[in-house]
Amino acid sequence: MSKTNQSLMQRRMAAVPRGVGQIHPIFAERAENATVWDVEGREYIDFAGGIAVLNTGHLHPKVVAAVQEQLTKLSHTCFQVLAYEPYVELCEKIAARVPGEFAKKTLLVTSGSEAVENAVKIARAATGRAGVIAFTSAYHGRTMMTLSLTGKQVPYAAGMGLMPGGVFRAQYPNALHGVSVDDAMASIERIFKNDAEPRDIAAIIIEPVQGEGGFYAAPKDFMQRLRALCDQHGILLIADEVQTGAGRTGSFFAMEQMGVVADLTTFAKSIAGGFPLSGVCGKAEYMDAIAPGGLGGTYAGSPIACAAALAVMEVFEEENLLARSQAVGETIKAALREVQNKHPVIGEVRGLGAMVAIELFKDGDPHQPNAELVSQVVVRAREKGLILLSCGSYYNVIRVLVPLTVPDAQLKRGLEIIAECFDELA
Repeated sequence: MSKTNQSLMQRRMAAVPRGVGQIHPIFAERAENATVWDVEGREYIDFAGGIAVLNTGHLHPKVVAAVQEQLTKLSHTCFQVLAYEPYVELCEKIAARVPGEFAKKTLLVTSGSEAVENAVKIARAATGRAGVIAFTSAYHGRTMMTLSLTGKQVPYAAGMGLMPGGVFRAQYPNALHGVSVDDAMASIERIFKNDAEPRDIAAIIIEPVQGEGGFYAAPKDFMQRLRALCDQHGILLIADEVQTGAGRTGSFFAMEQMGVVADLTTFAKSIAGGFPLSGVCGKAEYMDAIAPGGLGGTYAGSPIACAAALAVMEVFEEENLLARSQAVGETIKAALREVQNKHPVIGEVRGLGAMVAIELFKDGDPHQPNAELVSQVVVRAREKGLILLSCGSYYNVIRVLVPLTVPDAQLKRGLEIIAECFDELA
């Protein structure tokens, strides 16, 4: 009997815990660039990109070739036992890309959460302090420490009890929802007054553009004031670039557009073109704060993933993907603003580079998030052959994370499908 999405979903429900969510009831069979085919042979345009993992598309030929070549040499030794050059070469290339005119070192690990965990470890060791300040609506991962930093209880921490302490929550500036830069800075000062002295805070961690939180970009003046505050109190600034990195925002790292540099930068997702790889890059003096053996992991910096990431870096240069990111982003925003003009339920179209989202409200009221319509649009788009993602604290944001390598005609068709959905549903 041939496989169907429904039959595989039944097997999944019996074999996989319900805590592992699934947005679309589809089982992918194969993919190429920005196209996915399911087990029933149906074709979809992929505007999700594996949640920002496929900036260079599914199975980019250069990435595939690099992985195939590496597989003829070795697949694993554990870098802490026997080292290999691709790890070192990638660390060098990442350090050259991360903003900051200072000596840097780079740690490679496996997942975004692992990168954030290690960034906090490094900050604590470098400062001799334990506290961390994170922001409202932040997403930093699903491990225990990163759940403390993530600013969304349901579904990520629901039913799990209190997470590790020493984490304090400041307001992320959000003009659309009435949080000014002054308000956000004042919320940090309230933490200093009410909860923890500056000398107790090791780091402030921030997404330059919030991912799961709704694609809100931090204003440049806020980042500059945050940098000055950290310098004043000896606090390390951690830029979580797991979702914003690898060219998604039109620069290789979003902090390049913020006018200041972080002390530590986390990266993951699209850095290795679909292979599990993440890391932390920062000032050498901070990165060296932990003694040998305190960093690493069995699979950390896998040779296969390192080969893929080095190929990704070459693809960005050869195909000029940073300029492509900016062009794709402008195309998306222009098309979505046309939809907004017809359908005022779209309260805002926003984005940095190709990290673009629309936020939906009932009656145009920012205090009435319209999660129902978002859900309906995502389903209808899927029925029409387009894979979309939602996000936001109230699930009322539709985000676009299409591969930067998407053909223009396919990008145009995907945007037409979004417009059709609003015409039919809004």
